[in-house]
Amino acid sequence: MKIAILSSFYPLRGGISQFNASMLEGLGKCAFDTRAYSFSRQYPDFLFPGKTQYVTPQDEAVPVQAQAILDTVNPFSYVRTAREIRSWGADLLVMKYWMSWFAPSLGYVARHAGCKSVAILDNVIPHEPHWFDKPLTRWFLKGCSGFVAMSESVEKDLLSLQPDAPHIVLPHPLYSHFGERIPQEQAREKLGLAPGLKTLLFFGLIRDYKGLDILLEAFRTLPQDYQLVIAGEPYGSFDKYQALIDSLPGKDRVHVFPDYIRDSEVKVFFSASDLAVLPYRSATQSGISSIAYNFDTPMVVTDVGGLKGTIGSRGTGIVAPVAEPGAIRKEIERYFSDPALRQSCLEAIRLEKQRLSWETFCRSLTGFAATL
Repeated sequence: MKIAILSSFYPLRGGISQFNASMLEGLGKCAFDTRAYSFSRQYPDFLFPGKTQYVTPQDEAVPVQAQAILDTVNPFSYVRTAREIRSWGADLLVMKYWMSWFAPSLGYVARHAGCKSVAILDNVIPHEPHWFDKPLTRWFLKGCSGFVAMSESVEKDLLSLQPDAPHIVLPHPLYSHFGERIPQEQAREKLGLAPGLKTLLFFGLIRDYKGLDILLEAFRTLPQDYQLVIAGEPYGSFDKYQALIDSLPGKDRVHVFPDYIRDSEVKVFFSASDLAVLPYRSATQSGISSIAYNFDTPMVVTDVGGLKGTIGSRGTGIVAPVAEPGAIRKEIERYFSDPALRQSCLEAIRLEKQRLSWETFCRSLTGFAATL
């Protein structure tokens, strides 16, 4: 089977590109003939709130051979991309979909690539929605043969827009390309952290819906034997978070690394931490959980989207019932006060690591595509 993957690839950076690179490798290991097609322009600069869309020499990302062909702003490139995939003779087109900006370009290619198309849905309804999201997404969905929903929450959103959509639900595979955990003392020394404190981690791109302000307010009332690490690039201004940090009585125990975390450094942050906290106001699923699993790091999450089903029900973390400071603080303190709970989370993570392989994901994806 010839499989074309059309999505973000190196030198575009971020979790989507990392997912696609791992999927490309996994499909290759399953003996499929694959070809990667990427964006020549993913977003116009004015729509991108981060520092850069591209990897830098400091990121140390592994290069991936991909043809950068699809310009989301230029409809002529839609035609050219579909023609390239059709000329190659693809049997299956796989696309990642996470926001309605991509509906016109990916929707056109799906309709004209001359093969079955499967969309892997990170989001159907965005975390920060606009009035045009649903009509654009409906149009995109109508052009696809089938769908992979990354959580039950995404499945629910998919069926609300297209009740008869052929689909399966597959959990996010494990991110293992960041390496192995290093000794905690060594990691804390590298980051300049106190060696004996209970260490919380907020990791990833900083956006309003991810609730960093909620975590900072929760940290305000935690005892002095806690420290908080914030690691990730802000999407927009960090000023409001900095003002919150400055107002904390324990502000000297908040350590901020406000940059895109390059691949070789990810293991340092997770190895230094005891507990990852995802205080999200909204979510479908989170790639952060797949990184946390790789480094045997339990989580506190909120009861939004698919987090309860993918983390709470699996026992790999604790679910706060609401995205409020008091609820987050309560679950953090419960985790550290209960040795049996900590051991149970670690054992559940070990089981998840066996289940969430890329080979399993790729076999399930292609098996589903064969039924369409």
